[in-house]
This record gives sequence, C-alpha cells and structure tokens, in this order.
Amino acid sequence: MIRTTPEDTIAAISTPHGEGAIGIVRLSGPDAIRIAAAVFRSTTGLDIRTSPRRIFHGEIRAADETLDEVLVHVMRAPHSYTCEDVVEINAHGGMAPVQAILELLLEKGARLAEPGEFTKRAFLNGRIDLVQAEAVIDRIRARTRAGLRAAHAAASGALSKAIASMRDALLDALARIEAAVDFPEEDLPELVTPELRTALNEIAGKMQTLLETSEAGRLYREGAAATIAGRPNVGKSSLFNALLRDARAIVTAQPGTTRDLLEEVITIQGIPVRISDTAGLRQSHDEVERLGVDKARNALTAADIVLFVIEATNPATPEDEALATDLEALGVPVLLVVNKTDLNPGPTLPAAWRGRFAGVCLLSAQTGAGLHELEAALAGQLLHGTCLSPSEVLITRVHQRDSLRRARRALQHLLAEFDASPEFLSIDLRDALDALGEITGETATEDVLDRIFSSFCIGK
Repeated sequence: MIRTTPEDTIAAISTPHGEGAIGIVRLSGPDAIRIAAAVFRSTTGLDIRTSPRRIFHGEIRAADETLDEVLVHVMRAPHSYTCEDVVEINAHGGMAPVQAILELLLEKGARLAEPGEFTKRAFLNGRIDLVQAEAVIDRIRARTRAGLRAAHAAASGALSKAIASMRDALLDALARIEAAVDFPEEDLPELVTPELRTALNEIAGKMQTLLETSEAGRLYREGAAATIAGRPNVGKSSLFNALLRDARAIVTAQPGTTRDLLEEVITIQGIPVRISDTAGLRQSHDEVERLGVDKARNALTAADIVLFVIEATNPATPEDEALATDLEALGVPVLLVVNKTDLNPGPTLPAAWRGRFAGVCLLSAQTGAGLHELEAALAGQLLHGTCLSPSEVLITRVHQRDSLRRARRALQHLLAEFDASPEFLSIDLRDALDALGEITGETATEDVLDRIFSSFCIGK
C-alpha cells in the first residue's frame, strides 16, 4: 500500500536499470532541496537552497569522496510534477553511480519511493486527475504510435472533460430535485419537468456513446491476440511470415513442420496484434507434434480472433469441416483465409461456408496478393467496424468502463422511475455521480488508488 504523507520526502531512480548516457535520481517532498544540498557541491559555489537558478553543475560527495559529476535540477513547489519541491540529479548512466547516489540520499533522510508514488502525489495534490495519471503509464507502455496518441489524448484531459461535463449536468439536476424535496411549500417553479427528463436522457445517450469506445480503447492500449489455425500444410506458417514481412517460421512441404507455438507482435492499423502460428491441428502419434497441437488449442481459447486457413486448391475438406465446427464453439470471430490462390484463383466454397464466418479473405501468402485486404478485415473485426481514431475521447481501461456502466444503469433506473418521489430520484443521481467520480478519482477509494498506482514503475 502506498502511504503518502506530507512530511515524507521520497527518492528513487527514475531511469531504467542498466548502462546509459544519463541516470536520474529523483527527490520529492518538503526536505528534497535540503537533502540534495547536503550531498551536492556546486562548481561555482552556489547554494541550491537559496539561489534562484534551477540547474546547477557540480559533484555529489559522500564525506571526502566524490561519487559522480552531475547536473542538479531544482523545481520548487508548486511548479513541479508533484506540486512539491522536486530535485532531479542527472548523473552518468550505469547502476553504480545512480545506486550510490540513491543510497546517500536515503542516509540523509529520504525514504525509498514506492511504485507510482511520484504520480500518486501529483494526483493527490491536484495537479492531475486519475485519468491523466493512468495515461502516464500508458505513454510509457505504448507499443504503437496509435497507442501513444490515445495515451496523449487521455493525458491532455479529453476524457476528463467529457466526464466533467456529464457530472456538471447531473449535479445541476440533483440541485433541482433536492430543491423540490427541501422546499415543497415554497412558491418555486416546477423543478422536476419533462425537460429535465429529456436532458437526463441525453446524458444517458452520451454515456452509451462513450461506452462504445471501450473496445477500441482497450485494443489501442493492450493490443489483441490473433491465432492462425488450420490443418497441416495449408500455408499457416507462410501466412505468419507474410504478416510479419519476414521469414520467421520454417516453411516446408512436409506436414507437421511447425511443432511449437510461434508468436510475434505486429501493428495493424495502429493496433498491436500478437500473431500466433500454431501446429497443424490433426491427430498424431508423434509426441512432440501432439504437444504442439495442445499448445495450438490453448492459444485458440485465448484468442480475440482466429484466422482459419484452408487451401484454394482443396477447399472445405472433411478435416476442414470438423475444424470449422470446433472453432465455432470458441465463441470468437473467425476469419476464413483461403490461401494459395496463386495456384487456384477461383476457389469454389460450399454456399453455407460464406455466411458461416465473420469474413472470407482470398490470399496468396506466396505472392502477397490479398494481404492488405486481410489486414483490413482483421482490424475491422477487432474494432467491430468502428472508425475511431486513437486521438478521440476513448475509454481505455476496464475499471473506467465498469464505472461508466454503473453510472448509466443508475441513470436508466432514474428515468424508468421518473414519476416517483424526488427523494428516490436523488438516490439514483448520487449513485451515478459517485460512479463517474471513480473514473477521475474524485470518489475512488484508497484501495482502488493503491491498486492503480502500484502497477507503475518505481521512480514514476
């Protein structure tokens, strides 16, 4: 549990472990400048405690020993990331210098920061809300430019503003309803009106629109899993290599060549997609191949989408039919990929098969023909046909989606019971407001906050 108190001054290494040009040790808290001054000697004799300058050159010293030549950046409260006094010591990269500096700062009175504690202080001190705090770690972990743009949109306050607008409207409605409850005898105009109902219905619609972005937001942030499946020798590994634009998997005419699970991450229309090439699904007496088939089946159960590969030269065999039935039972979208169209440009599929799958793509993994169309179909299925840009207002996290769902349910219940006593309407409104406040952190519990910030790296 992150226990932040105003009296604490925390310290941590803020750069990745290992060698690099620069290593940064960060301090934050009321004693940050004092502790840094106790170990820093400026080249020009300036005192970082009193000098108006912000960046100082000098040495970090322990007793009579110089630990490193450094630049010290001083940021005074409230003009810092945490809104506290912050000092960043820029040392030479490498574990020895930064670790020695950190240990010295801890000796002088700082305590080691917990994961995410700097960002949690920024949140608790009102510099950022919870959406913006979570966007910090999303920027660090972004695997594509689209994911980075989605994190930037959240950090800039796009989602926060949308939630704030809804909360303001609900607070206005709550004020009107509670006035009707508190002053029933007063000569006031009618407060609980059809116009209010219409306004609340519009807010419920905005909530639903925002909820519909959650899958796209999740995909831009987390990515998706796509598994290639099919009987042996239909060209699964060739498709895998074509999607990667690289000869990653061994391809031979011998059935059962792929025996292990091969995985690589590619980017398709801004979405990080983990592609799994699996062993051909068949009965085998070879123990190694059987283990590969077991791994393939496990990958299928965890997939967001399946690429079911068959041959254009021999489509819809009994083995294909049996596998198709098994894939249908998974409950995930299945794209039928008809491969080897360079050998048979006009394959004939059973009529029932064309409406059986989420889509049908004709492909030659050998020549690349149809590859772009397959990628577009894959992205379309993952995004459920939406055309949302990562720079739009998106719900990106499960807890945001769940809180918004609860807010909408509370509002829907209010609308269904709109003719009831105003006292009951106010209960639903407060529930909706609390749920929305969980997204931005205004009503989030300490346990929720600890869980979110503990997923951060130390020093951020």
